[in-house]
Amino acid sequence: MRPGDGLQLALRAITAHRLRSFLTLLGIAVGIAAVILLTSIGEGIHRFVLAEFTQFGTNVISVAPGKVKTSGPAPTGIPTSVRPLTLEDARALGRLPHITGMTATVWGNTEVNANGRLRRSTINGVSAEMLKVYHIQVSSGQFLPAEDADNARAFIVLGAKLKEELFGTGNPLGARVRVGGLTFRVIGVLEAKGQFLGIDLDDAAYIPTARALELYNRDGLMKIDLSYEEGLAAATVSALVKATLKARHGREDFTITTQEDMLQTLSNILDVLTLAVGALGSISLLVGGVGIVTIMTIAVSERTGEIGLLVALGAPRRTILGLFLGEAVALSALGGLLGGFLGVGVAQLLHLLLPALPVHTPLSFVVLAESTAIAIGLLAGVLPARRAARLDAVDALRAE
Repeated sequence: MRPGDGLQLALRAITAHRLRSFLTLLGIAVGIAAVILLTSIGEGIHRFVLAEFTQFGTNVISVAPGKVKTSGPAPTGIPTSVRPLTLEDARALGRLPHITGMTATVWGNTEVNANGRLRRSTINGVSAEMLKVYHIQVSSGQFLPAEDADNARAFIVLGAKLKEELFGTGNPLGARVRVGGLTFRVIGVLEAKGQFLGIDLDDAAYIPTARALELYNRDGLMKIDLSYEEGLAAATVSALVKATLKARHGREDFTITTQEDMLQTLSNILDVLTLAVGALGSISLLVGGVGIVTIMTIAVSERTGEIGLLVALGAPRRTILGLFLGEAVALSALGGLLGGFLGVGVAQLLHLLLPALPVHTPLSFVVLAESTAIAIGLLAGVLPARRAARLDAVDALRAE
């Protein structure tokens, strides 16, 4: 039998029972649509979270006091102490080769009093190079000047939201602001950055690190962030930082976290999430596959005489097998196409109705979903097709 005739015969068998065929392919379509919709949401969340983290750049290394990973429990009865990170440590790291920016950070939550208004906000003690490290811009005025940390003047830079709540539409530059028990002069306002994983980046203020240590009565820094040259391996810079701090502290009592490692770990977690939600949608595909097995088994029973006639006329067993497999694949392929259009359409509609929900449907997802539908058709059609191919011609014609 010519391939064209075989295809025509399979399509004719499908159209002979339009309602039954439609309900069968609808089962596949619903499964494909569910998979595409759920994976689109998962991929959208994946891209959104990674974009949130990378808005501050990907070439950042963070150093925190204390060793997170230990080789074993400390001996009992022996007190352990962690040497704090100091401004001298920060300056030493800032002088390393390939380092393009350094900011020594201390933060806390404090009352801010200005212009007759009182607000409680996050106060960050940072270095003058913070803008370079985090890729942040100033909307008015200037950022903290590069001064000797021990003699840093009492300047403050406001976040966009904090400026709005304290000064409204007025110009805050030059105004006096009282933070805790210290008084600062406003020299700049940062551009709005929005929220980062639920944290309002604009509801904050920035003062020199040394002033923050005094404000919060701390001996050491909370962390040191470093930016390095583009294209350089994070491991290379991390090794330099580790060697420098070990030489200064005499041991490894600090933790180094690279943005590259963090993003890789986060990406792996989000990949698993996307896979998990896709697997949930695949349950519907399993139901669709069972529907194809059922319908094809009924089709074989109804067309026993036709099969017997084909065998009697000399049709090889593989032709019979191919006919029924082709019919199953055609049903699943049509269901996959319908499900693809349905899934993409619902995903886009959902994004229009809920703009805050990140939804992204790569073309590869649609192609993979259609391929999966065809594979399910092949697997589901094997048993009924083999049963049809093994029928004896005499018995089949007698059944007719």
